[in-house]
Amino acid sequence: MTFLPTTLAELNCNQPDFIVVTPDAYVDHPSFGAAIIGRLVQSEGFSVAVLSQPVTREDFKSLGEPKYGFLLSCGVVDSMVANYSVGGIRRKDDAYSDQGKAGKRPDRVCEVYAKALKKAYPDCFIVAGGIEPSLRRLAHYDYWSDSVRPSILASAPVDLIVYGMGEVAILEILHFAKMGANLKKIRGVAGTAYLTDIANATSTVKKAIESNGNKKYKVISSFTRVASDKKIFAKAFMDNANCEKHLGVIQKQSDTTYAVINPPASPAPTVLLDRVYTLPFVRSFHPKYKNIPAIEEVKFSVTAHRGCYGDCSFCALKAHQGKGIASRSLGSIIAEVEAITTMPDFKGYIHDIGGPSANFHTNPCAKSTKGDFCQDKQCIGHNPCKAKDSSHEQYLKILRAARAVKGVKKIFVRSGIRFDHALLNKEFLTELITYHISGQLKVAPEHVSDNVLALMNKPNHKTYLEFYNKFMAITKSVGKEQYLVPYFVSSHPGCTLKDAAKLTEYLMDIKYMPLQVQDFYPTPMSLSTTMYYCEFDPRNGKKLFVAKTKQDKLMQRALMQYRLEKNRSIVREALKLAKRDDLLARL
Repeated sequence: MTFLPTTLAELNCNQPDFIVVTPDAYVDHPSFGAAIIGRLVQSEGFSVAVLSQPVTREDFKSLGEPKYGFLLSCGVVDSMVANYSVGGIRRKDDAYSDQGKAGKRPDRVCEVYAKALKKAYPDCFIVAGGIEPSLRRLAHYDYWSDSVRPSILASAPVDLIVYGMGEVAILEILHFAKMGANLKKIRGVAGTAYLTDIANATSTVKKAIESNGNKKYKVISSFTRVASDKKIFAKAFMDNANCEKHLGVIQKQSDTTYAVINPPASPAPTVLLDRVYTLPFVRSFHPKYKNIPAIEEVKFSVTAHRGCYGDCSFCALKAHQGKGIASRSLGSIIAEVEAITTMPDFKGYIHDIGGPSANFHTNPCAKSTKGDFCQDKQCIGHNPCKAKDSSHEQYLKILRAARAVKGVKKIFVRSGIRFDHALLNKEFLTELITYHISGQLKVAPEHVSDNVLALMNKPNHKTYLEFYNKFMAITKSVGKEQYLVPYFVSSHPGCTLKDAAKLTEYLMDIKYMPLQVQDFYPTPMSLSTTMYYCEFDPRNGKKLFVAKTKQDKLMQRALMQYRLEKNRSIVREALKLAKRDDLLARL
């Protein structure tokens, strides 16, 4: 297997059909979106080259202009999240760059790269994808500038955005390319978005704008209106979040332009996912690099499925990957495991077989399996649906078959499990504890205050305690010494000092202090980010306390790391303000 061409010397032609542009170092592995799209396009008979981490005008022109267009993959991680901590401090490392060195990825990479490509080739076709443009496809709150920004379509000169998982939409675009169509005029592909004015809008879009919505599109409040009024912003967010699956969304961005978001593409069918993961990936980074740290955790890992119906308020996975689960077949997964065992540096350990949540391998009920999710309830979380299927049968079959593959010593489940889902299936939990943990299992209760957990749409604290007790009992029964490592988030919208102190009390009770703490990070298109910006719950209008000042954030963070000497004075101050003198006495 060979890498996709990265220089003119490596090309077998003078002009590639498509050029994949990425702010990540080129890693030819199916955990990297740029590699997946590049290989998929190649498998359709097109010539493809990869341009990674371009900086200068010469870099952007180094492979020439492609015959059809540029596929702008905007990175595995949002560029602003990759470049800055939640405290606004520029990060010193980048796991997706050579030797982990930061500085190769510009801020707001989709805009920067698109403008550079249009400057080099004014008439070129650009389709952008990845989490950055996907979650900025509509007007959104931007944490880094503390402002509402318009759709990225208004600032990045791309012809199309592919939002969510891109294979289904890309294959349709490639079909148009084979037919000789003008790609710049593509408008009806599901899972894509574009900017238009009335003069160039399709008749369906024109009618939707004129009638404030129709059977194809919902029209939500304009950028100008949502930027000027938090209540209107919140309503527009909910209008989009609750939009029926068959509807697209239209939002006015300026006096003359509209962002048109076509209805989402259907989750990739199993046959397509199986095809994607059998493409000829080298499963390593390009030899021009010394080392790409991000490959270490995923090199011997297998993606079993995509999508997540967890509906955590702070997570935008639903807006990106979708709620519907797209799963690979057992045969495809085992074939990849077998291929991994032949790699020269494989030592017998599969690092993961999973997805966004490892034990969400199938859809939660018959209705969702048909692609239809309830608009008025959530499958799981603080008020779980009683109709949800707790079966782990398909995922257990995969783990059992993978354990039997020759050369496999152990399979870890590191992509994370939903403990509230696992709690409902003792068979799965027993096998997980017996075979797939090495001393510790990381889980994410997120908090202990039920007030905060309700806002997060996470299970109540009692559910976590029930899981903990069952985990420890099964661990003891199978003769192992294993522990849970809980993960908590500080400063989530609605979390008061009293809530934070309640978490401190729990940590004291279990004699535990997390070494690493994650402050809530407001990223575009999540419910929690809307709570953060608006300072009320958009579902019911209830006012919320939001820790926005440096001092408020520092207090909540310090309360989680109450043992550290450097936190002693601020912890005492926070506990006094929370009127928890009983905890002061325990310090």
